[in-house]
Amino acid sequence: MAKTVALLLGVHAHQPVGNFECVLDDAHVRCYGPFLRVLYQYPDFRFAIHISGWLLEYMLKKYPEDMALLKEMVAREQAELFGAGFTEPVLAAIPSSDRIGQITQLSNYLKQHLGEVPQGAWLTERVWESTVVPALSDAGIRYVTVDDYHFMCTGKDKNALGGYFTTEEDGRRIDLFPISEALRYRLPFSPAEEVVAHLESLADESKQAAAIYFDDIEKFGIWPETYEWVYERGWLRSFIEGVLNSSIIKPMRYSDYHAMAKTRGVVYLPTASYIEMNEWTLPVPAAHHYADLVQQEKHNSRYELTKPYVRGGIWRNFFMRYPESNWMHKRMLQLSERYHALPENKKTPEMLKALYECQANDAYWHGLFGGLYLPHLRRAIYNALLTLEVLLDEVTQRPAKTLVDLDLDGFEEAFLQNGILQAVARLDGTASICELDAYRLRHNFGDTLTRQAEHYHRKVHAEPDHASSSTGISNPHERMSLKHEITQADLAVDENRKTLFMDYWMSESEAQEPISYRRPTSSKNSLDFCASLKGCKVAKKITLDKSSLVVNYKFTKIPQGIFKVEINLAMPSCDGPAGRFRIGENIPCGFGQPLSFSGLKEIALEDEVLGGTVYLNASIAAAFCSYPHFSVSQSEAGFEKIMQAVTLELQWPADALKDGLEIRLKII
Repeated sequence: MAKTVALLLGVHAHQPVGNFECVLDDAHVRCYGPFLRVLYQYPDFRFAIHISGWLLEYMLKKYPEDMALLKEMVAREQAELFGAGFTEPVLAAIPSSDRIGQITQLSNYLKQHLGEVPQGAWLTERVWESTVVPALSDAGIRYVTVDDYHFMCTGKDKNALGGYFTTEEDGRRIDLFPISEALRYRLPFSPAEEVVAHLESLADESKQAAAIYFDDIEKFGIWPETYEWVYERGWLRSFIEGVLNSSIIKPMRYSDYHAMAKTRGVVYLPTASYIEMNEWTLPVPAAHHYADLVQQEKHNSRYELTKPYVRGGIWRNFFMRYPESNWMHKRMLQLSERYHALPENKKTPEMLKALYECQANDAYWHGLFGGLYLPHLRRAIYNALLTLEVLLDEVTQRPAKTLVDLDLDGFEEAFLQNGILQAVARLDGTASICELDAYRLRHNFGDTLTRQAEHYHRKVHAEPDHASSSTGISNPHERMSLKHEITQADLAVDENRKTLFMDYWMSESEAQEPISYRRPTSSKNSLDFCASLKGCKVAKKITLDKSSLVVNYKFTKIPQGIFKVEINLAMPSCDGPAGRFRIGENIPCGFGQPLSFSGLKEIALEDEVLGGTVYLNASIAAAFCSYPHFSVSQSEAGFEKIMQAVTLELQWPADALKDGLEIRLKII
């Protein structure tokens, strides 16, 4: 019998909720559109495609002609549609009821607009936990794709993974296709004829051998160097024609192969994601140790044998690594619980839309891509969270003050809200504010990022890699370059969380030290803290007055020294031209420039992206300075500096504080 191999080729298209339209348009021009138009010309080349719901809505509206091509390819049984959660959540990280709802919503949407109910599903970031099996099955999904690495971690031989396997959980079953890592790293980076030859080498006489590929479509035009390589130099056409001209390779839809072939047996996979995620999820220095161990194994030519056992972290570690990610996640769970507790007649489509949007995965994690480090992606999550909170508050009354350890860090947080603003204070001794919400603006001014050490920081000043050649192009997983000039000062780690109203005392002979406050005393509509400092009593009172956050300080037996308050404000315009300071009629500079005044009582922060203004007023003139708070992250385009917040520092000498101090932030 002649040897054959089924080519199961799938691509995944996704853009984060809240991403800029110019980014979506560029992605379509350089990747989504050209890819679909090329494949449309080859009806015998069968493939699978997953487009996340939020992106698909945009593409149907903005690019109906290309979507019509896809619909025709589905109708002529060339293209198979894969489902997932509508807003591309990591299914394992959201409640079970939301898993089913998200998957079902996208499946129904695909049927309505493209004519097919999916049998298969794409797992976001290929995050596998066995707990997702019941939801997938209950939502009508029959199979999913995960990495061959997941299977190798069970002891499976990577050369025996050319088919699908079956698993079960809580009485439900699902079939699993192992994605070939070898193919992921070849497509589209290796020359087309080399990829075709590799595929042919996978054939056998069983008629059930499969070469399984499912990965980001952005590799076919958006990643560095790929547009020229894939389209202008003709890689995609050469690859397709090479496959179609082969008597050995049989391009198939997953659904056709699944109906034809038998399962290769039962398997129980460990909690895992793709192999690069193992490093990304680990904090420093653990990430250093892991990377060094991997390099050691590669140097000793053992890695291909030992990599299933040289394992790093799991996706949920991002909640451990980044307090900001954990906080967003727990806020999402809090509001999901409130939504599902409503009677059915109180739930609205607007609530469900906001709930699903705040479950979009991108802003919760960080690896090769910006993710959590990108303020506009976090802002989209908070926009959805606050939209949902407003809608829920309209139908279920909420107390003006609530104490709860929402983020499970061992310290309670105090939620103070009046329907216009919400301030969340940390009861960890800082009495600082980690979330400040303006409901009309749907914005959290506490949404910034505390700088921490990242594994890749030690690569920043290494020699940039611009490797490419006539025989292929470089894979961004293996390259690194500088998008911005980075200095050691940019890599500094923050000693304290970047919150609002973080208080410090500076004596004449000592460095500054944070003031440590005791738990607040009981009161209905305020938070009243107290601290002892060098024989001095400091009282701090946080209240909401309509659209103003008011913080009052009183000092007893105040010693000589300087009192400093640090306020970190997440302003959407960041260091762009749409944000500026205003003092009276004077506009001294934008948020991206340093600013200082020797005696200041009032200043406004205007932000056209926000569509609002923050007015800061101090009852006593302060020594004022501000500067942009930057972080350094990696992306597929190289290392980049991103402004996270504008930091305001206000200082007063002890002598000026005898009658107390009031600081007011008014948001309109």
